[in-house]
Amino acid sequence: MRAPAPPQAARFVRLAETDRPSVYITIDGATCMALAGDTLLVALMCHGRRVRDSEFGDGPRAGFCLMGACQDCWVWQSTGERLRACSTPVQAGMEVLTRPPAGHWPMTQDLRESLTQHGAAVPVSHIHADMATDADADVGLRAGAASPPTKGAA
Repeated sequence: MRAPAPPQAARFVRLAETDRPSVYITIDGATCMALAGDTLLVALMCHGRRVRDSEFGDGPRAGFCLMGACQDCWVWQSTGERLRACSTPVQAGMEVLTRPPAGHWPMTQDLRESLTQHGAAVPVSHIHADMATDADADVGLRAGAASPPTKGAA
């Protein structure tokens, strides 16, 4: 099986150690070749310009420290398990996702749309009565509270 050529825009270019055995993995459904002993981060960066998209925003991430300290290189297996790309060695047949699998918390498309439409809600029980405002009462009613918080109530 011949591996597809890495994209022209790959962030890493392999200059040495090309005599190690090839290992084939799947990244976002595409078969990619890595070399035995590579980390997932090396494999990802040899095939593109990003490791993943941030689950808390829409920015691409490319790893930061490259040594396991920054938490910026988390990717997912097709089963939903998270892996740190900079310290996880590639294994033949590995299936890696650079975006959270469907239904994965914290930022699925449904959650993103809901937060955009409704904003974040705070349960009424978490609002101190002496700090409550009319706006807080409105949030409490929309969240399904039986009655709005009362100013000055203990």
